[in-house]
Amino acid sequence: MRQFTSVKDVADISALVTEALVLKRNPFAYKDLGRNKTLGLIFLNPSLRTRLSSQKAAANLGMEAIVMNIDKEGWALETQDGVIMNGTTVEHIREAAGVMGQYFDILAIRSFPGLKDRDEDYSEDILNKFIKFSGIPLISLESGTRHPLQSLADLITITENKPEGRRPKVVLTWAPHVKALPQAVPNSFAEWMCAAEVDFVITHPEGYELDTQFTNGATITYNQEEALADADFIYVKNWSSFQDYGKVLSTDQSWLLTQERLGVTNNAKVMHCLPVRRGMELSHDILDGPNSLVIQEAGNRVWAAQAVLKRMLETNFSPA
Repeated sequence: MRQFTSVKDVADISALVTEALVLKRNPFAYKDLGRNKTLGLIFLNPSLRTRLSSQKAAANLGMEAIVMNIDKEGWALETQDGVIMNGTTVEHIREAAGVMGQYFDILAIRSFPGLKDRDEDYSEDILNKFIKFSGIPLISLESGTRHPLQSLADLITITENKPEGRRPKVVLTWAPHVKALPQAVPNSFAEWMCAAEVDFVITHPEGYELDTQFTNGATITYNQEEALADADFIYVKNWSSFQDYGKVLSTDQSWLLTQERLGVTNNAKVMHCLPVRRGMELSHDILDGPNSLVIQEAGNRVWAAQAVLKRMLETNFSPA
């Protein structure tokens, strides 16, 4: 594995999930694998779970992790080519990524979309330039269109809790929010679920359709109650409009998932990538109740990152 930016970088997702669960049972089995190797964790936007879980995963493998929050600690970064840098940007991404390629063995990058120019965000220009100019193995810690480590952790969580002897029904439901959020998490979750052994349904109000490149194979409905019927897992997430790009078209609180609304489900387990706005995106009674998997899901971020790092160390570096 040279890079990890989407489910397309994984030849066998079931094998990767199994590997992550083996690591969860024995976190330090490969503690010498990353000896004398350095992971660069570069954040263009804030992080809690992604940063901490990736640092923990690296430590479990014997790697050193170096963290830099470019939005607070680095020079203002220019990403466009051919510009005269006589404004507020100080360093070009070509030099910044190239230097990081000299310092690190594996690079991990987190960036968010601007939600103003859809073509620019969906081109993944920043991610692709870090891949090109760093010249080293790279992990996406979230980008303009996807959040693959989150999706891998989600699939690990579903695998741990799925019913015996049948395919689980997994529902991705839109939730209200006070601000415009990216489509990266729902895009990525949909892409992974469409590749997994699950029956997958997406529900949202009209106008919140995701890019079809991520939803091929999913059942899509505007009727949330219909979608929730007999669900085994419900993934709750807000996102802004893809068609009317970056816009909030609705804050309809009737889409808020509550414990009462789980009555039509198969006692569904509820997931959310966090952070979550209590009472706005997801009800207190679910978050504090027995159906919530959000803490276990967040914990599995460590094993998702560790499985990916292990694969990268094994395939890109000779044994010490």
